[in-house]
Amino acid sequence: MTARKIHPIDDGQYVRNLRKFVQPEFIFGPSARKLAGRYAKDFGACRVLVVTDPGVIAAGWTRDVTEGLEAAGLTFIVYDRVSPNPRSEEVMAGAAVYEKEECDVIVAVGGGSPIDCAKGIGIVSSNGRHILEFEGIDRIAVPMPPLICIPTTGGTSADVSQFAIITSEQKRSKIAIVSKAVVPDLSLIDPVTLTTMPSRLTASTGLDALTHGIEAFVSSASSPITDLHALEAIRLISSNLVESMQHPDNLELRTRVMQGSLHAGMAFSNASLGATHAMAHSLGGLLDIAHGECNSVLLDHVIDFNFEATGVRYRRIGEAMGLKLGKMAVKEQKADILRRIRELREAVQVSGGLRVLGVSKADIPVLARKAVKDVCMVTNPRHPNQRDIEVIYDEAL
Repeated sequence: MTARKIHPIDDGQYVRNLRKFVQPEFIFGPSARKLAGRYAKDFGACRVLVVTDPGVIAAGWTRDVTEGLEAAGLTFIVYDRVSPNPRSEEVMAGAAVYEKEECDVIVAVGGGSPIDCAKGIGIVSSNGRHILEFEGIDRIAVPMPPLICIPTTGGTSADVSQFAIITSEQKRSKIAIVSKAVVPDLSLIDPVTLTTMPSRLTASTGLDALTHGIEAFVSSASSPITDLHALEAIRLISSNLVESMQHPDNLELRTRVMQGSLHAGMAFSNASLGATHAMAHSLGGLLDIAHGECNSVLLDHVIDFNFEATGVRYRRIGEAMGLKLGKMAVKEQKADILRRIRELREAVQVSGGLRVLGVSKADIPVLARKAVKDVCMVTNPRHPNQRDIEVIYDEAL
């Protein structure tokens, strides 16, 4: 009797192991930011909407980009009404400017906030609906206009991801929009832009990148390809972040941190995240706290909760951070990994718990209710209930 040949798409196990991997075209290196005009012209631009924020303008990076647009013979309008946690109202106002000014390409210059706002503007301009209607996975029917990103922080990786995080002021919550439709067309990644980052921002965005790498590696949607990027991100960030803060003008150190952020972005964009980000989104939406700081305060407490579900993976994370775990007992491995995370936080002077950020015990039930519903919670390696999340928040106070 001849065995039936099973076509790969009929094999359930084969299908379950399939992984989608998406990323934009990107150019990495000093002066990459100055190529925006050339590439916008390649996309057929006539009038460009430049989305940025006042801090990036003050640092001079927006001017470098607009000078490149002018050199390419393109006109542009600058939209800089972007908050650290970009709000739905800012997205809608930006979309109105895009339409009124008859723009045809978007260039985002800045950290995660201008880039996420630019993604939101692109979604609304193409689909004609309010940005909050796109919460969830793959809900964007019409592609955005061409989007070019110039990241100026070493952490959020919004310039290479299929995530956009937008705050609803009315609901005091953040929504996650996840779709390959929000992957930028091009990212111009220039480590020189990190040299003007304030110390506090360097620390919080660097810890955000580290969290991206760690959560992507233990995600239930991880894969061999995302694992490579996640572990390299963890290695680069953990070994270079402190020194880059001590020597802010050292371009080699800044380059390593930016490379770490890039690797982390390619990992989490394709493997998703976990409880740390779900809980951080809830915090940022309710209390308007900086995202990177939320992640840094929560990370070790979430690792403690998750460890029993995927201790082997956390061991590999510890080794990527330079720990010599040898034949240690599992309990000792966990203790060393948690100690390393806390030591790194202290070294970059991001210390204290959630109480320091303005969180009280009374906030915890509301925070937990929102966090447990966040899309990032789906791929956490251990599935928590609301009470589990409340306990983690309480321990992080």
